[in-house]
Amino acid sequence: MSIRRVVSGAQTGVDRTALDVALQLGVPCGGWVPRGRIDELGRIPDRYPNLRETASADWDERTEANVRDADGTLILSRGALTGGSAYTERVAVRLGRPCLHLDLAERSRDEAVAEARAWIEQEGVEVLNVAGPRASKDPTLHEVALQVLCEVLG
Repeated sequence: MSIRRVVSGAQTGVDRTALDVALQLGVPCGGWVPRGRIDELGRIPDRYPNLRETASADWDERTEANVRDADGTLILSRGALTGGSAYTERVAVRLGRPCLHLDLAERSRDEAVAEARAWIEQEGVEVLNVAGPRASKDPTLHEVALQVLCEVLG
């Protein structure tokens, strides 16, 4: 089983890291974003292709659409889920969609990669939604998320 497509809400942080890795590896990517392509800094850059705008600028609407349209959602964080990441997990549970939260403070990079790969295989995930804290909530998570996602998707 391999990932055919990566989607995310394209927020700064883990979402954007997932799109960057997919683009770097040549994995098709996209996802739902709020109307106006808004993120915490203003507007999501045009270099991210195949992003579809929801009817509203409500971030929850794009979260629900990405969870719904993916085969599974991988949430990367350091520590307990809060804010939009916690909401993403709640949506996955409510919709009965596979979801894996990896706390990168509790496991090594290799453990995270192995766990993610096993879950993707077990759940038959081909369209992967990736979520996690925005850059302002955890500015240093980008580097470890980049390493994990490169190995998971590579």
